[in-house]
Amino acid sequence: MNLPKTYEPAEYESDIYALWEKSGVFTAHPESHKERFSISMPPPNETGTLSLGHALFLTLQDIMVRHARQQGKDALWLPGTDHAALAVNALIEKQLTEEGTDKHQIGREAFLARTREFVAASRGTMLGQMRAMGASCDWTRLRYTLDDALNRCVNEVFLKMYEAGVIYRGHRIVNWDPNLETTVSDDEMIYTEEKATFYTFKYGPFEISTARPETKFGDKYVVMHPHDKRYAKYKEGDTFVAEWINGPVTATVIKDEAVDPKFGTGVMTITPWHDRTDFEIAERHSLDKEQIIDFHGKLLPIAGEFAGMPITEARPKIVEKLRQKGLLIKEDPGYIHNVAINERGKGVIEPQIKLQWFVDVNKPAVDWNGKQRTLKEVLQSVVREGDITLIPKRFEKVYFHWIDNLRDWCISRQIWWGHRVPAWYRFHVDGTTETYVGLTPPINDGREGWNEWEQDPDTLDTWFSSALWTWSTLIDPELANDYSLTLNDLLKQSPDYQAYHPTTVMETGWDILFFWVARMILSTTFATGEVPFKTVYLHGLIRAEDGKKMSKSRPESIIDPLDVIPKYGTDALRMALIMGVTPGNDQNWGWSKIEANRNFCNKLWNIARYIESATADSDAGKGEPKTDADHWILLKLQQSADKIDQDITNFRFSEAYGTLYHFVWDDLADWYVEASKIAPNPALLNSVLQSVLIMAHPFAPFVTETIWQTLDGKTEESTLAQQLWPEIPKADAKQAEHFETVKTIVSETRFITKSLGASDATLYFTDVPFLSQNAELIKRLGQLHDVAEVQNGNGLYLTSTSYRCWLDIDQATAREFALQIEIKLKTQQALVERLASRLSNKSYISKAPKEVVEQTKDQLKDAQIQLDAISKEYDRFK
Repeated sequence: MNLPKTYEPAEYESDIYALWEKSGVFTAHPESHKERFSISMPPPNETGTLSLGHALFLTLQDIMVRHARQQGKDALWLPGTDHAALAVNALIEKQLTEEGTDKHQIGREAFLARTREFVAASRGTMLGQMRAMGASCDWTRLRYTLDDALNRCVNEVFLKMYEAGVIYRGHRIVNWDPNLETTVSDDEMIYTEEKATFYTFKYGPFEISTARPETKFGDKYVVMHPHDKRYAKYKEGDTFVAEWINGPVTATVIKDEAVDPKFGTGVMTITPWHDRTDFEIAERHSLDKEQIIDFHGKLLPIAGEFAGMPITEARPKIVEKLRQKGLLIKEDPGYIHNVAINERGKGVIEPQIKLQWFVDVNKPAVDWNGKQRTLKEVLQSVVREGDITLIPKRFEKVYFHWIDNLRDWCISRQIWWGHRVPAWYRFHVDGTTETYVGLTPPINDGREGWNEWEQDPDTLDTWFSSALWTWSTLIDPELANDYSLTLNDLLKQSPDYQAYHPTTVMETGWDILFFWVARMILSTTFATGEVPFKTVYLHGLIRAEDGKKMSKSRPESIIDPLDVIPKYGTDALRMALIMGVTPGNDQNWGWSKIEANRNFCNKLWNIARYIESATADSDAGKGEPKTDADHWILLKLQQSADKIDQDITNFRFSEAYGTLYHFVWDDLADWYVEASKIAPNPALLNSVLQSVLIMAHPFAPFVTETIWQTLDGKTEESTLAQQLWPEIPKADAKQAEHFETVKTIVSETRFITKSLGASDATLYFTDVPFLSQNAELIKRLGQLHDVAEVQNGNGLYLTSTSYRCWLDIDQATAREFALQIEIKLKTQQALVERLASRLSNKSYISKAPKEVVEQTKDQLKDAQIQLDAISKEYDRFK
């Protein structure tokens, strides 16, 4: 088969992917004795669509797993999707609202049936988009976070934690979203700046400040720092009567170090039901707690005349009443504070005390390295002691700071889509409650006075089930149906778990280090006694070209990978995403990267076309080196292959790709291919091409596989994806060095003849045998009239080599040219100085239009580039 003149990715990519799947190359083999490599794909939202963030992690992980196969490892890349409880639940509830109904009217079963139908209809979209990115994952092991086997694992871990006292049910303050009517975790909240009025009110003998007067109806404790000298005369437990919103209240003085003396007046009343700090103060001092705002965001009867009002409606009315009572002292309308928002439901978070399920992170309940440790201690230990390596290392500081401030984890959610809490309750007529936690529902025994068992209506936090992802996905689904087996039995008898856990690496974005990575460590160490992975590689975020976050509010900033692929090809997108990528650092999207990498694909294609034509009539051989150029390309190939291999292994993806890019473009295309036209070695050309295709395959799988399928000598069923890392024939370093000298000489002669317009020059040299052997090569590559060996002579000597070489150009011509360049140099220097001076003028920067300033910056940049080029020319001829 002859390669067409141009590479059109859309004509090949789907067929190439089908070829890979048919070959079975993506399938892992736990029964093999090969070294293992395993990675669990962070499961994207099953109802979502591919984003640039997805495209980046798919590319990075695909590079790793393809390279692992090339190293001869049994590689498992396990794919899956997430049920995305909050996001999907919010979407279905929105649909119901638009239809004039809600989940309570249609009932739980109808709601779940509708959700399953919606998810099933959307399932194929994301999976198809993963394939479009070239993801070489093991589709025979596709998992879903709501699979039966995974649900079994979730329930097993819940039960194990409950029996160990790590999971408990209690009344604690939680983050409540009135919109979705559910709790959310600290990590699922975002904060937005809000300008509000900061009020100061008279409260008995004190002045208190707040931005939320609507929470103050039940305030009966006034708190101050125990060492605040302004309030030294007030003792803990003192009481006084204060006129307040709905009449007089008896208040009690509390001393607590949580109060910041520098904030406001240094005195505050507390609302334990609706503020986490206030709740903790109340817990320390055993104070009463009273709910002021209901779970729909409206005031309760304690608010008197304001009962039933939404917060925003009630606030100004409450302030006005306090003003009329003479209790309003001061208003600051410019107060800026952060408001917590549920990232999914977009509801303003209202702290509430609720009876919920929690994970106790401070209870010594984990046997780790011979000690009973808390979950927090294990989280710290595995990183401090090197069981898990974070890349980049600087994230260790952020990781430890988060753990140091970790609170008990609220794991129950008041939504219906997700893993239901495996707990049941029944109530006695005397008010007694009995709780059962287990893998299967309890049997109603009909005991006198007891109602029937009812399952907890709540579901578990999505991150609770996702935290088990690296190992729950490796449990044999058939074994999971056998409830006579314990969790330990499942782990021991599942071949995939035994072969591939702990996984080799977890690759994910730095932004979910706490959402997911830390929780995987927490849950997996408890459940299995193992770490979930050995290395964590954190990639950065993809930002818009202007460096700002891609946002739906700026539609033009969002890049859809599925718009890029048809025009430029998947490989161009993949390579653009890893060009310049470094762990933990965000990067800006750039269309110029896409163009450059499409050009790289075309360059590979054209090299292959040339080699195909150059080797068409020759016998396939071993590809032994014959010329200096042959030895040079083999040495460069070996150096590049070693560097790429090491860099991918050590997660230096951009450096690995940079080495490949420059080898293909600079060494192979610019030099060896051109040299081969003068001194052809067809067998070696073919061998070099095959090695290059293997080396490039992890980065650009489609174009390389397409070319590979046209090569002579391969078996019909052979795919590039199955090939091992290339073994490069040994090169003679001395002969390679000779060609490096030839390169240097050719480069300098090109520069000189082009600068002087000397198109008919001859290169002379004295007593250099390898130059004699490469004379024809130097002549044609250097575009010279001739290359000749002589005993003596004069002309313009080459300065880039220690060998005696010169061009038949007299020195006077060179000096005259240098004078002309000097004039250009001075003119260009003056331009650069003028532009730099303009940009250093603060008045110009502040008064000139922004676009004019940017234009000046661009002019300076271009002028400096031109100055550097002229300086280089001048230095050569002065």
